[in-house]
Amino acid sequence: MSADSFDVTVGPEHEGERLDSYLASVLTDRSRSQVQKLIKDGLVSGGDPKGLRASTPVKAGQQFTVQVPPPEPSTAVAEDIPLPILYEDADLVVIDKPAGMVVHPGAGHSSGTVVNALLHHVEDLSGIGGELRPGIVHRLDRGTSGVMIAAKNDAAHQELSRQFQDREVEKEYIALVWGVVQAGKRIDAPIARCGWPRV
Repeated sequence: MSADSFDVTVGPEHEGERLDSYLASVLTDRSRSQVQKLIKDGLVSGGDPKGLRASTPVKAGQQFTVQVPPPEPSTAVAEDIPLPILYEDADLVVIDKPAGMVVHPGAGHSSGTVVNALLHHVEDLSGIGGELRPGIVHRLDRGTSGVMIAAKNDAAHQELSRQFQDREVEKEYIALVWGVVQAGKRIDAPIARCGWPRV
């Protein structure tokens, strides 16, 4: 099977973002590390004729062509992990991801993930998300609890991914904070990986 190819155009809201961050927001079914591998493997073209790096800043109006290879068979193992299912039909399943659960297997998390649990509870998940990500349309951080949607066929996966990409899905987050919160104030600071659990 050949890779699927499609073009993306950077919107003004993404001006100055790293290429890998921007593409991860467009390819909602791929993790940032998977996007970085696409860039490293030369499957992303456009912009700088000298070649692209994950850290390349993007500009509004810039166009990129992304070649996404077909998904590889999942090697994730089904595990009987409790997973609250809120809704299910022939096309999708909606789950309530608990805090502390990683979405898909990766370095240091080969088991105990949402994917492992889904493989046990749902038999017909799509594979369009690539290896180890069957059915996964979008992500939630490990420390974040909340509703997630998983696709049960490739057509549903593509349409759900499009809806997330085009911002047709309305998201609402509730956060717990410490200290005094003042109305009308805004926190504008970089967020980076650290040893604290993220919520």
